[in-house]
Parts: sequence; C-alpha cells; structure tokens
Amino acid sequence: MASDRSARGAPDVLRLGPGEKLSAIERIVVLAIIVGIVLLDVIGLISTPGADVSRSIVSILTTAILALFLVSPLLATCALGLAFALSFLVSAETQVLTTAAVAAALVMRLGRTSLILSYTGGFLLAAAIIAYGDTRVPVNVGIYLIFATVAGGVGFALRLAFARGRRLEQQLAASAEQERQAVLAERRWIAGELHDSIAHHLTVISLHVQMLDDAETRPESQEAIRAAARKAMTDLRFVIELADDGPRSAGMQTGDLAAAIDEAREELEAAGHAVTADADPADQRIPRSAEIILARIVRESATNILKHAGPGAIELRLSVDDDAVGLMISSPLPATPRRDLPSSGTGIGRMAERVLGASGEFSAGESDGLWRVVARLPIARPQPEIRPAG
Repeated sequence: MASDRSARGAPDVLRLGPGEKLSAIERIVVLAIIVGIVLLDVIGLISTPGADVSRSIVSILTTAILALFLVSPLLATCALGLAFALSFLVSAETQVLTTAAVAAALVMRLGRTSLILSYTGGFLLAAAIIAYGDTRVPVNVGIYLIFATVAGGVGFALRLAFARGRRLEQQLAASAEQERQAVLAERRWIAGELHDSIAHHLTVISLHVQMLDDAETRPESQEAIRAAARKAMTDLRFVIELADDGPRSAGMQTGDLAAAIDEAREELEAAGHAVTADADPADQRIPRSAEIILARIVRESATNILKHAGPGAIELRLSVDDDAVGLMISSPLPATPRRDLPSSGTGIGRMAERVLGASGEFSAGESDGLWRVVARLPIARPQPEIRPAG
C-alpha cells in the first residue's frame, strides 16, 4: 500500500507548474544585473583598443535577452538558443554560454518541468559543442557547468521559498476564514440563546404588564413580572459568561425538562390558561440529549402560546417507549391575531432544527381547531453484548 502511494505521488513531485511571478525586488535585481553587464560591455568596447565590435554587440544583445524572462521564460529560452546558433558566425559562443549559465537561475525560478529539462539538455549540448567543436581554442567547460549549477540552485531555492510563502498565505487566509466562521457561529449561537431564553421571559413580562390594570390579577401579574425579570437576568448572565468563555453558571438549568414543564405550567396558568400535563420527565429512559431538546421546545412553545393562543385549555403530553420519546403540546387558536406582542417567526424553525439535527421528527401546525407542536426523538438502544463462542 505504501509503495502504491509512493508511485502515485512521485509524478506529482517531479511535475512542476509555472513558478510564482517575480516579485518587485527580483525584477529590480534582474534589471540591475542586465544594465550592469551591458554597461561593462559598452565600457570595454570603448576603452579597449582593437576590440571586436561584432562580438561585443552579440554579448550586449544576448545579455538584453535576459529581460525577456520578465515576460515569457519560453520566449527568452528560444531567443537564447537562436543567439547561440548565430554566435558561431562571429566566434562569440562563449559569451552566449556565459549568459545562458546566468539564465539558468531564471529558468529554475520560473519555468515548468518541460522547460527546465529542455533547457538543461540544450545547455549541456551547447557546452559539448564548444568543448569539442573547436580544438584550436581550449575552453574550460567545467567552469560554465559549475556556474550554471550554482545559478540554477539559487533559482530553485527562490522558487521553493516563494511557493512556501504562498502556501503560508493560503493557510493564513484559510485560518482567517475559519476564525470568521467561528465568530459567525458564536454570534448565531448567542442570538439563539437569547431567543430561546430571554425572549421567553420578555414575552411573559409584556403579557402581564397588560394585566396590571386589573385589580384582581394585579398581585399575580406583579409576581410573575418579578419572577420573569429575575429569570431573564439569570439567563442573560449565563449567556454572557459563555460568550466571555468564563466560568459556567449553575443557576440556569438549560436542559432540565421537569423544571421547564413546571415553569411553563405556572406561566400559562398565571396567564389564565388551564393546563393538562400528562408527563413523567423523570423517566430514566429519556437520554440527556433528548431532555435538553425537549426542554427548549417546551419553553419555546410556552412563549408562542402566551403570544398567540386563544382562551382555552393547554395540553402537554410526554410519551416514552423503548424506541423514542415523544412530546405533543396543543393550544387553542386565537379568534383574531394578536398584534401587541411582536413575533420574529424564528421559534418554530429553531425547534425543527434541533429535532431534525438529532435525527428526530417534528411538525407544527393547525389540527382540528388547535395548534399542535409534535416532536419525536429516537432513543439509542444499547448494543447487545456479543460473547465469543466456546
């Protein structure tokens, strides 16, 4: 298996795409080298009596070809090959080979694998032609080979450095995106917690504020407002501590199904609803994850009932079997829609999201003149123990 992976990975290692474009500093350095060499050739041509003008011109033009690497490595390589072929006409092949050795750095820095291999083969062929083509003029080809190898090594090192820098930039960008998504997720979580907890208590407060004008219900409404405000402060403190990554508050039982049912019953009865509850939240078969989800559904349903339900009885039924735990909450529909208590419309979506995320079933809608919220969550069965035979 390891050998298969190595065989598949080898071509990817040997296959090089186009290198990163030259940076501004690299472009300046390349142009400075070209200008410096050209100036030296021009000064030598002027200051040296009897200098071969044709060879100097070929050397200057060949050096200027290096500027083509800033545009196209392939075009520059072809131009160097043409200059080498023409250099034999004026016996300036060594000057062209020197420029080609310098150009090895740019080829390794910018070229693809095919261009690098072609350039290497062409350079070795040119060196062999110079070494063995004219025995009258001895040339130490080894110096050119060493010079080209060093230049190519520098170019390849720069290529690796820039590739690593690009990978680091991509990793930093990916990390920044992950952090941004984490911040957005945390904001969505905080918004959800505020909706599921604080909005419920504010609904209770808003409802009972409207009942303060009635002298008979004023004491109960005042107590309900005080209790809801106290719970809202507790929940808000809990959310703030979680957002600050501080110590967790123990005052808010976010997943206590029994407490959620008792709280909903008290708030609904204080609002004038008769509540019938057929539930045993202490059933040991209810897993903790299902208890947390159902507690949130009970609270959100109580919020919606306080906002929208008409007068009448509220029914809450909790059923548990070996396969699933089910919750059904029904409430009377209002004769006319209430407009004094605003609604964001996100509560049902959040309830459905929680249940469906736990591979459960959820529905909410009108049925037989009632508004019913039905949730069913699976109970994971313990796997039977398998004993080895014998």
